Amino acid sequence: MESLSLIDTWPVDNAAVAVIAKDGTVVGSRGDQERQFALASVTKLLSASAILLAIEEGALELDDPAGPEGSTIRHLLAHASGLDFSEDTVRSRPGQRRIYSNLGIDVLAETFTERAEMPFAEYLREGLLEPLGMHSTKLTGSPAAGGVSTAADLSRFAAELQNPSILHPETIAQATQVVFPGIDGVLPGYGRQRPNDWGLGFEIKDSKAPHWTGSTNSPQTFGHFGQAGTFLWVDPVAGLACVGLADRNFGEWSAEVWPPFSDAVLAEYARLNA
Repeated sequence: MESLSLIDTWPVDNAAVAVIAKDGTVVGSRGDQERQFALASVTKLLSASAILLAIEEGALELDDPAGPEGSTIRHLLAHASGLDFSEDTVRSRPGQRRIYSNLGIDVLAETFTERAEMPFAEYLREGLLEPLGMHSTKLTGSPAAGGVSTAADLSRFAAELQNPSILHPETIAQATQVVFPGIDGVLPGYGRQRPNDWGLGFEIKDSKAPHWTGSTNSPQTFGHFGQAGTFLWVDPVAGLACVGLADRNFGEWSAEVWPPFSDAVLAEYARLNA
């Protein structure tokens, strides 16, 4: 895909991108697909998927109490527990505001470890990463932001999100629908969004503007971006996913280049499949 050459203009030392069709085929890639990059918050997609797998297996339930009083696993996955971003402080009643919380994801992992009597990182590896062949992906720190991976590995994960084999398709469908609709919040790096829609661990584009995906990405697009200069989106309307990894932290540069890059990918893919 010629559109992927746009990464050559990004102000970074190293970058890798991949485009994955709904059937799991990698239809385009550029950059070193085996180079490890820090994921930052893209880690949340992996951790949330492991929690969803634990729910399927009966180790947890969405409405189990977890986190602040009145909060559940559902609230924590949807950044609606009221927990602060990183401090052990409750900023709101559960379900009232979308408060993006690294701490909330860490609490989820701790809750799993306590109830399943198994380290979360071990479950993530055995339940999700190894079955998908993601052998270069590791959780080296916080389940919220401490992962490292490669474009090749994340392409396998993006294929799973579009055509699930580990998780049940109904689980993915539920996780990528808006949870606690209508509540407002701040999308990190982009300011207050009204509403700030989120699924179960997956951010949903919906009507958010500005946004890190393209202007032509459908409202149903879901995924995440990371402070390390990383992103992964799945557009179910286009039948396409895209992974982007770089070695420069998110900032003005990424806010400028990511949306037109995504638009170019979507446009080229549509032309190739017209």
